Amino acid sequence: MSDTGTAPCPICAAVGGLGGPIGRLYRGLDRVPYAVLAIPLRLAVATVFWNSGMTKLADWNATLALFTDEYQVPLLPPEVAANLALAIEVTTPVLLVLGLLTRPAALVLLGMTSVIEVFVYPQAWPTHIQWVAMLLVLLCRGAGAVSLDALMERFWRGSRNDESNLNVNFSGGL
Repeated sequence: MSDTGTAPCPICAAVGGLGGPIGRLYRGLDRVPYAVLAIPLRLAVATVFWNSGMTKLADWNATLALFTDEYQVPLLPPEVAANLALAIEVTTPVLLVLGLLTRPAALVLLGMTSVIEVFVYPQAWPTHIQWVAMLLVLLCRGAGAVSLDALMERFWRGSRNDESNLNVNFSGGL
């Protein structure tokens, strides 16, 4: 145990401890801001679903045939399922790229991925679990500081602070 109460990583201990080059590298990586990590997450997930939407638009008749013959989403007619999938695939990627409504967009895409995994392509779980991992990070942590979500939050907090500054205390008299 180190003096901080945590066990050093075995790799760090093997190459000179936490003060060695590996330890310095790990500490440097720990300092990478989430905002930097969130951008490629948002872009990666957006690219997957945007490309799928563009493929659907490129040949709508083939898309309807796939939803009729191969995908067969339960409870929804193929035309409704195809239109719903297309709507999700062309709107949520734009939201993710902008970092706007990121958590709701991630939740919608998690739902869509679940439907794809369970009813359409269960054998594609190695791909789907990657999407789920990225989407869960975005759902739990949000878009990061470089996003419209963060900008709106800063604006909203600023306007709330401005309103609270307008409160006048008349209890002290004149």
